[in-house]
Amino acid sequence: MTYTINGLVGRHEEADTAFASGDYATALLHLRPLAEQGDARAQFGLGVIYANGKGVPQDHTKAVEWYRKAAEQGYPPGQYILGGMYAEGRGALQDCVKAHMWLTLAAAQEWKGAQDSREARDNAACDMTPEQIGEAQRLAREWKPKK
Repeated sequence: MTYTINGLVGRHEEADTAFASGDYATALLHLRPLAEQGDARAQFGLGVIYANGKGVPQDHTKAVEWYRKAAEQGYPPGQYILGGMYAEGRGALQDCVKAHMWLTLAAAQEWKGAQDSREARDNAACDMTPEQIGEAQRLAREWKPKK
């Protein structure tokens, strides 16, 4: 999977510019306070930075923590990448049910990565039992965003 911070605008513009120019320390300075205040896009951005080891040691566990915070607020890119991390067992124990659930949630939203989310969800389902798929679908139906 490719991780990017595309689409950061407004308050995130400085972080986006710094990230694009390779100034990861500055990107971190702009993203961390926003992320700690609960900004889902900034949380996703920190996930990207940790997943790729940009200005920090690569740490998939920390990346999953930040992606989860964004995903739990309903941020589709966070849901998509978190689902992929669970599917691959990177930064978290491999869990096909959680992977399918997060990918289902990302696929259900109107965003440019929805088709990729559907394809990733369908690929993850190939190795799942009907019971596991049913459990993932139930979890997705019952899921409510945290704000």
